[in-house]
Amino acid sequence: METDDVPLDDKAKRMRDLLSSFYAPDPSSTENAPSNPGTLDAINTTSFDADQYMNLLIQKSNLEALLQRHVEMAAEIKNIDTDLQMLVYENYNKFISATDAIKRMKTNIVGMEANMEQLLDKIMSVQSKSDGVNTSLFEKRERVEKLHRTRNLLRKVQFIYDLPARLEKCIEAEAYVDAVKFYTGAMPIFKAYGDSSFHDCKQASEEAIAVIVKNLQGKLFSDSESIQSRAEAAVLLKQLDFPVDSLQVKLLEKLEQSLGDLQLKTNDIENASMESNDPKQGKVSDSVHITAHEGSVRGFAEAISAYRVIFPESEEQLIKLVQDVVVKNFETTEQYVKGRISSANLLCVLRTIWTDVLLMDEVLSEAVLPVFSLEAAQIALKQHVASSFNYLLQDISDALLRVNVSSKEAAEEHPLQVALEASKKAVLQGSMDVLLDFRQLLDDDLQLLVQLRDFIIDWVQEGFQDFFRALYDRFLLLSGRNSSSRQDQGLTGAHGEKVLAGLVLVLAQLSVFIEQTVIPRITEEIAASFSGGGARGCENGPAFVPGVICRIFRSAGERLLHHYINMRTQKVSTLLRKRFTTPNWVKHKEPREVHMFVDLFLQELKESASEVKQILPQGLARKHRRSDSNGSTASSRSNQLRDDKMTRSNTQRARSQLLETHLAKLFKQKVEIFTKVEYTQESVVTTTVKLCLKSLQEFVRLQTFNRSGFQQIQLDIQFLRTPLKETVEDEAAVDFLLDEVIVAASERCLDPIPLEPPILDRLIQAKLAKWKEQNLISP
Repeated sequence: METDDVPLDDKAKRMRDLLSSFYAPDPSSTENAPSNPGTLDAINTTSFDADQYMNLLIQKSNLEALLQRHVEMAAEIKNIDTDLQMLVYENYNKFISATDAIKRMKTNIVGMEANMEQLLDKIMSVQSKSDGVNTSLFEKRERVEKLHRTRNLLRKVQFIYDLPARLEKCIEAEAYVDAVKFYTGAMPIFKAYGDSSFHDCKQASEEAIAVIVKNLQGKLFSDSESIQSRAEAAVLLKQLDFPVDSLQVKLLEKLEQSLGDLQLKTNDIENASMESNDPKQGKVSDSVHITAHEGSVRGFAEAISAYRVIFPESEEQLIKLVQDVVVKNFETTEQYVKGRISSANLLCVLRTIWTDVLLMDEVLSEAVLPVFSLEAAQIALKQHVASSFNYLLQDISDALLRVNVSSKEAAEEHPLQVALEASKKAVLQGSMDVLLDFRQLLDDDLQLLVQLRDFIIDWVQEGFQDFFRALYDRFLLLSGRNSSSRQDQGLTGAHGEKVLAGLVLVLAQLSVFIEQTVIPRITEEIAASFSGGGARGCENGPAFVPGVICRIFRSAGERLLHHYINMRTQKVSTLLRKRFTTPNWVKHKEPREVHMFVDLFLQELKESASEVKQILPQGLARKHRRSDSNGSTASSRSNQLRDDKMTRSNTQRARSQLLETHLAKLFKQKVEIFTKVEYTQESVVTTTVKLCLKSLQEFVRLQTFNRSGFQQIQLDIQFLRTPLKETVEDEAAVDFLLDEVIVAASERCLDPIPLEPPILDRLIQAKLAKWKEQNLISP
């Protein structure tokens, strides 16, 4: 029969029902089954009524359904008859097999009764002989047992008489464990007969035990004895019923004093790290140090185990004690990681601490030291990651601060270029070294680090995100853009004196390098070696977002580049302010030569161009000359008008100049002066020159000139045209700004009569000759 768990087909179900009805122990159980005779399903119940069933079937079915039901019932009757026939055949075969088995049993049992009677007779014979042997040996057995008891008693008596001598020998050999064992074994006899038969032996033994107790007490409180020996002495005293509860506090103090040998020292860690870097003696020294430390920890663990056995109620005190050991070791580690250390050295420390934790956890698992250490290790590892990034930031700052020293000493031919390359190396190679160093933490199979793997990945990614943000703030601080009052260590050179413009330019180009090279490289390395993590939670988003960092340094590069141009422009503006505020322009004398401020102005531009050439690449070779400029027609018209004016009288010439200047400005097309600054030499120099000329124009508008003052301005500006055109790429805009300065001076002049062209040329040639003599320009 199939079980209820297996699905049955209709034929199997019918077979099961037939067998159940045939073998049913209580026929009334099937009769009492609930049924509804008013339904068509009642045909399978014991309360089936044929007439009622036929009436119901005729009422509910049509002729076609009745014929179909007839066919189905005929098939069911045939199947049931077949099933019953097969059931009868199967039962008949079982009955025949049972009959044959009964016949064989009857045949085998015949003759067994005689054998059983014969066996019973033999058993009775053996029992009678055994009783005879026991009766004959009874007296001898009783005597042997009595002699054996006497022999054991004599041995005990002999042991009692020999006990004082045995104890003396144990005292001489310091075998206190055996002495206590002997004495505790004799205690029951001394309690029973110590006041009568064995009074002398008891007294001598007690005197020896008093000596042993005194020696054990001395051993317990001796500083020269090991922790294991003192714990063993406490156990022996407790076995001798000595009141050791008073010793609990003292022994615990001994354990606390021994913690000093277990705690890691910063000097020991640093020495072990230095020795581990020595390929010759590092391995030997480090292994000796670790072996000695591990031996001390094993001794402490054994003492903890013994103390726990002696004082079972001291579990909380021991838990606090071992947790203090772990806490102090991790505090030492936190102090250690504040310095510049490698992950390999940190691994050595963590492996030592984890070994100590496992040893102490074996004897005091209730302290849950692995979980406790895991929480403490998170703090140390996170601090190590943060410290590594801080030192990387300091290295980059040191490389950038060398710009000041290099610029002063001028030891290199191109100090800014050297500083930029050093800074690039510090950022890129330093970041790769940090990642490689952190990779050792992930590759190590230390169980402590395996459990913290996701945290380490998140800390590294978060560390890079925070590092680049801090680097951005450091760039602003070094450039003087950050007005925060906080003092940052290592930046006294940047705050103690004015920020060099060259440093700002280096920072701008370094920002571009970080955006275009460093961030993609670090992103690839993180994806390859530091993927995963997720311990910080998905709701906080990814720990490292390179897109945000790229945008930050793209913006920083643009800000710093504009800041460099502004610094150069402000320096020139200071020069121009002194130039235009010092003399009295209304009483200015006739111009004799080009003014000295022109030399200073060109010198400033030369220094700026020299810095730019060291840092920025060259742009496309294009020159925006006056012939290509939108204002070329107007400018040429201005020159023609100026040449015509030279031939007129002074008064008419001045009036015509002002009138025609205003007319030229009305018809002149707009010239684009200020365009987007690009990271090229030409763009930065051109923008600086434009801003300086615009500043010059504003200073001119603030003054009032006589004829000589106006002519001096005309001479200075005319001399500047040629060197400035050779410096910038947008000649049209520079030419336009120079013209604007002349126009502004003429507007502010009381008698705007320009110099005659021959005089102007002669003064300019004189200045050029003087320059050649001073080797300021090439001949």
